[in-house]
Amino acid sequence: MAAPQPPPALPEMTPRRMLGFVAMAVGMFMAILDIQIVSSSLTEIQAGLSASAQEISWVQTAYLIAEIIMIPLSGFLGRALSTRYLFAIAAGGFTITSIGCATSSSIGEMIAWRAAQGFIGGGMIPAVFAAAFTIFPPNRRAMVSAIVGLIATLAPTVGPTIGGYLTNLFSWHWLFLINVIPGIFVTLGVLAFVDWDKPNFKLLQHFDYFGLITLAAFLGSLEYVLEEGSANDWFQDEAIAILAVVTVVAGILFFWRALTAREPIVDVRAFQNRNFATGALFSFMLGVGLYGLVYLYPVYLARVRGYDSLQIGETMFVTGLFMMMTAPIVGRLGQKMDPRIMMGFGLTLFAISCLELVPITKDWAFNELFIPQAMRGVALMTSMMPVSMLALGTLPPERMKNASGLFNLTRNLGGAVGLAVITTILNKRWDLHITRLHEQVQWGREAATERLDMMTKGFATLGSDANLAALKTLTQMVKREALVMAFSDVFLVLAVLFGLIVLLVPLAQKPQAAPAGGGGGH
Repeated sequence: MAAPQPPPALPEMTPRRMLGFVAMAVGMFMAILDIQIVSSSLTEIQAGLSASAQEISWVQTAYLIAEIIMIPLSGFLGRALSTRYLFAIAAGGFTITSIGCATSSSIGEMIAWRAAQGFIGGGMIPAVFAAAFTIFPPNRRAMVSAIVGLIATLAPTVGPTIGGYLTNLFSWHWLFLINVIPGIFVTLGVLAFVDWDKPNFKLLQHFDYFGLITLAAFLGSLEYVLEEGSANDWFQDEAIAILAVVTVVAGILFFWRALTAREPIVDVRAFQNRNFATGALFSFMLGVGLYGLVYLYPVYLARVRGYDSLQIGETMFVTGLFMMMTAPIVGRLGQKMDPRIMMGFGLTLFAISCLELVPITKDWAFNELFIPQAMRGVALMTSMMPVSMLALGTLPPERMKNASGLFNLTRNLGGAVGLAVITTILNKRWDLHITRLHEQVQWGREAATERLDMMTKGFATLGSDANLAALKTLTQMVKREALVMAFSDVFLVLAVLFGLIVLLVPLAQKPQAAPAGGGGGH
């Protein structure tokens, strides 16, 4: 029996649909931006709330843990509540929690609001990816996918710039207050214009609470271990060792439940689709590169160059600028080219941009960092669009919401794993280089003694303290040189990693012109 002909997959882009999608895209930008915009100004928040260094890190950790739990959960909630209601609740809740963060008077209050903000905001991110592949005709998906990819990668990249400006010009409260007016517009815009799917409240009757508990325990513990591990010497710390065990046990229970429940809270069967599985792997790697370098650049600029948050933001804006310039070109090319070729090019360029940073010295500033940053901007844009096309472009519409949650989860997990590994390598290599350099500047080494004598003469005005001041300065120089050498090592590791990932590109199959139910092809 011949299968009934499916209706065309929304071949027209109505102004109403476009307005709804734009409102959602702004919401997603806010949710992703909020991570980096705050990280660049944690010291100011710490001072404002009289928090300890240990406490202030929870402003980020609480947000990330809550967000990473919500992202895969959003697929189920999107089907039960509809895109319209889920997104409106998420955008409205994000706006209210942003006000809560801005008006916090203690660190405990701030952490509670940040956790709520991360959880609610996490619902916005996958919904935009799902909409890009369900409400637009296939011949428009490359361009829309490029726009969504731009938002997903641009927000973390320009976060330090915007955060630096807001904190310098106004105060840290504005890192959160900036969300209020756009948040209100997004909420109203989504309620007014988003109407492409209907809620299925019956799904809520089968809500899998056991699945939710195991999901939260698995991803929450994993995120904590990755976030705090490098700072607390990994499994030497009792809390991290316990939570690592929780991660494994909860993970096994979660996957068992996801594969056996009548209505699983997360449908992990999307990984049976070869292109989705390979796309998710590349998304994970892009998370490593995206969040890894957004972390490394500011650390180098602050600790080696002594830049404040505003100077760091101005230096890092180059990447964002090149991403914006590349996006329309990538969108056009995506409609004609095999996405695997684009992805291969993007990942290779990313590897080269990391190689360009290997000869880094303590004197590198805006001019020396310009070319690697420009290359990174082009590379991220040419990788992100084809990766989402490969992962989501071949799935049927009814599986899109769940798959989009999983796809975005892989990018965030990539970022968390990447940061944990990068921080560990950076610290280990720094210790190693300090030890080696100390051997070079020991007493009895002629070059070291001469340098110390010259520096002591330079501090002659300090009298008897001149020698001590010279020793202190020399120690600082050794530490700084060792840190720069450690940065060079990390960039080399990233370059090799991305070079190897390019070899996996042939694993992906070329997606068909349109997935099931897709009219309006090329």
